[in-house]
Amino acid sequence: MRTLDLVVLRTLIAVVETGTLAAAALRVGRSESAVSLQLKKLEETLDASVFDRTSRKLVLTETGATVLGYARRLLDLNDEALQAAGAHGLDGEVSLGVPQDFAETWLPTLIARFRRSHPGIKVNVSVERSTSLQERVERGEIDVALVFADKRPASATWSCKLPMAWIGRHDYARKSSETVSLAVFDPPCAFRNAATTALKRARIKWSVAFTSPSLAGLWAAVDAGLGISVRTPAGLPPHLSILRETAGLPKLPTVMLAMHTSAALPPAGDLLRGVLIESLTASLGASM
Repeated sequence: MRTLDLVVLRTLIAVVETGTLAAAALRVGRSESAVSLQLKKLEETLDASVFDRTSRKLVLTETGATVLGYARRLLDLNDEALQAAGAHGLDGEVSLGVPQDFAETWLPTLIARFRRSHPGIKVNVSVERSTSLQERVERGEIDVALVFADKRPASATWSCKLPMAWIGRHDYARKSSETVSLAVFDPPCAFRNAATTALKRARIKWSVAFTSPSLAGLWAAVDAGLGISVRTPAGLPPHLSILRETAGLPKLPTVMLAMHTSAALPPAGDLLRGVLIESLTASLGASM
């Protein structure tokens, strides 16, 4: 009976998520030639091609796309089993703080998976702005928090860089002499700073047309055509678009996503911290 190799499946996922054999090799800690051999081994097991060899880019075949879905599920079960076995009997509470960008994307799935693996651990989640979350970690009110920042904070225990993007309606168009209307959070805000700084450097007139304490409020304003905003593509609503260079907008910098942990981190908090890092690295394709 043929059996799929989980190590090879993990490499397949790395190749798809990074887009190149070289980048996948760095993620899985193998040479590029070893990664190529693993993919060949997978195709021999399946007796079918995983990637379209006629394309210059790494494009999955129909078989490859099917196997990719199963690979994610198999590895999720594998990781859950290992975590459950390694934390047998662990219980307690852990508090997690995240920006609003993640509250409706990968976070619910991650928390559900964590609770299945560790039913004895209660996870309390707070969704707030980054400045508030960092202050609460420093006061010991939250065990683990993810925050956005212009640069890596000295107190961060982990960090990665994420791209920023101009976000607007699908039909957004700007004339060269037109003032850019912004929908942003009140300061301090790394995204607001990046937007206004980029526009100033490009000598483009701008004004703040809408502010809101909630990300949902910003998206509603953008959808209504009151302005455009700047965030990461990670939390992009399906009804809005990333505005490309053709929109006449300046290039934006990256933003730092940093993890902070309390001074007295409980065992459950340390476990959650590790799961978060693994999930963020895989789902966001983040660069350290």
